[in-house]
Amino acid sequence: MNKEYINVIGGGLAGCEAAYQIAQKGIKVRLYEMKPVKYSPAHSNKNLAEIVCSNSFKSNLITNACGLLKEELRKLNSLLIKIADQVAVPAGQALAVDRESFSEIVTKEIKNNPNIEVINGEVTEIPEDEVTIIATGPLTSETLFNKISNLIGNEELHFYDAAAPIIEKNSINMDIAFIGDRYGKGNDDYINLPMEKDEYEIFWNELVKAEIVELHEFEKREIFEGCMPIEVMAKRGIDTLRFGPLKPVGFINPHTDKRPYAIVQLRQDDANGNFYNIVGFQTNLKFGEQKRVFSLIPGLEKAEFVKYGVMHRNTFINSPKILKSNFQMKERENIFFAGQITGVEGYVESIASGLIAGINAVNYIENKNYMNLPEETMIGALSKYISTKNEKFQPMNANFGILPVLDNKVKDKKERYEKLALRSIKELERIIQIK
Repeated sequence: MNKEYINVIGGGLAGCEAAYQIAQKGIKVRLYEMKPVKYSPAHSNKNLAEIVCSNSFKSNLITNACGLLKEELRKLNSLLIKIADQVAVPAGQALAVDRESFSEIVTKEIKNNPNIEVINGEVTEIPEDEVTIIATGPLTSETLFNKISNLIGNEELHFYDAAAPIIEKNSINMDIAFIGDRYGKGNDDYINLPMEKDEYEIFWNELVKAEIVELHEFEKREIFEGCMPIEVMAKRGIDTLRFGPLKPVGFINPHTDKRPYAIVQLRQDDANGNFYNIVGFQTNLKFGEQKRVFSLIPGLEKAEFVKYGVMHRNTFINSPKILKSNFQMKERENIFFAGQITGVEGYVESIASGLIAGINAVNYIENKNYMNLPEETMIGALSKYISTKNEKFQPMNANFGILPVLDNKVKDKKERYEKLALRSIKELERIIQIK
């Protein structure tokens, strides 16, 4: 077994975090990234760690599960969360990033690291006698996934995800739109587009009958609920959107002094505030239909689309049968997996898995005890989730439901989440002190 270096296949969030953690331990890394030689259907940026869906890393509050996860990663010296904090754009209590700057800085940090060699080109074979982390993400190329399928001896599992369109700020009609956050909380980071009943119904009717990119029947059954295309959600009923991403509660339209019938929110997508994404509008509509239908939203009549929404394949393995909680294969100890291909769902979750996989790959080489964080931490709970027997295994975001319950029952949800978060941080700090 060659233990002089570690291969990391995939230059996304998980792969970059894993490579950094390995390099910090003084181990050489070969980081394989198929761009710019070959691109997946959803990627267009030549840099590493490209963000293809929302630019939000979700809430920074520790009373939010993803906020707690980010705080844990900060304490564990995550490179990508550090960079995300550096390139944050206004988003209220959430951590949203300038996606271009984020990828550029990650790429610079990785390529300038003397212990990391970046190798561009599609990987078509998995080394048998080298320590390797497979972090090819939900968009694994078909050739490589066939190799992975052979490796794990199991049929592939997959679901489909959708990304929202991005528009130019200066094309938004600010005579109709207004700036503000729900219930007046936050720092006025969102642009809001109010809709009256007749406007909403016209929009809804056109949305549900708009042309989509055709999917096979098995694809239609496997759309991940956490990133539901707006047109699929709309077809569940005329009021579904008004109780979902278009809910008007907490807003008063300053132009009318009344609560809107529905509201569409736009969130800043770059540091300069030139681009905004349409919150919750992940879509599989044809590009022409996106322009036609979304321009019916008051304020977007002349919207200029920087990037249209796309749907792409997301692939994940049956981790409970294949992986240990340290993201190492049960049957092939020199192989680790990281990122969304393991069944952790989300940017921050992918980064966390990369951090753990990278550290444990080094521990494997150096014959040290593996890092298995306690299940009271969010990272530990996610690690346990992806490695615990589950006949109906599906991708999982960070959430408080996967943490062990408190010793003393707390009815108030906010108070309960705060206690769970404080327990997690205390437990993590204890582990860090021991190490």
